[in-house]
Amino acid sequence: MSADASPVPAAVSVVPPAAGVRTKVRVPLRFPDGWATTVDVFTFTGLVDGKEHLALGIGDYENAAVPLVRPHSECLTGDVFGSQRCDCGPQLREALERIGERGGYLLYLRQEGRGIGLYAKLDAYALQDDGMDTYEANLALGRGEDERDYAAAAQMLNALGVGAIRLLSNNPDKARQLARLGTRVAERVPTGVHVSDANVRYLRAKVEHTGHTLALPA
Repeated sequence: MSADASPVPAAVSVVPPAAGVRTKVRVPLRFPDGWATTVDVFTFTGLVDGKEHLALGIGDYENAAVPLVRPHSECLTGDVFGSQRCDCGPQLREALERIGERGGYLLYLRQEGRGIGLYAKLDAYALQDDGMDTYEANLALGRGEDERDYAAAAQMLNALGVGAIRLLSNNPDKARQLARLGTRVAERVPTGVHVSDANVRYLRAKVEHTGHTLALPA
């Protein structure tokens, strides 16, 4: 086990129904900083929420005994437009490179704004401008602090024949949910800390509300 990783306790499993691989297609990727790679993109049938989630097989994923896996929730503002209000874009870029070095999967999950959707996330941004943190804003909108569910992620891993993973995440809830859903989390490996003046309050809320493993400046 690596020095920056922590084991995840076993949990009572609630295994979701089986899903299947629908298609696999090879896609070359290039990022604005010039870094490039090629990935295998998988689509699925039978996902419990009916959404179009993707799995990206990166590096020598087929021969990785315990693949490195990051469940990454879609963030249009951060992943596509480079928003500085979150750390999603840098985390996505980092995850693809690190997974490529070890072999594994990035699960791109269509659950924008912690599951509340794009428009509601932008409504939450407006409330944050008035002083709320990201979790308080979600609650003020009548939503949960974090509505994300990882049943589809567990289904995707099962369909790919992956029973145990090294989880690339700072979020302990991802590890707990995946373990409960029957995926063995052999270790949890933290991502880097992508802090800026624009997102430090957002990152601090993640530490204080949900125990994210982030070493932030005082």
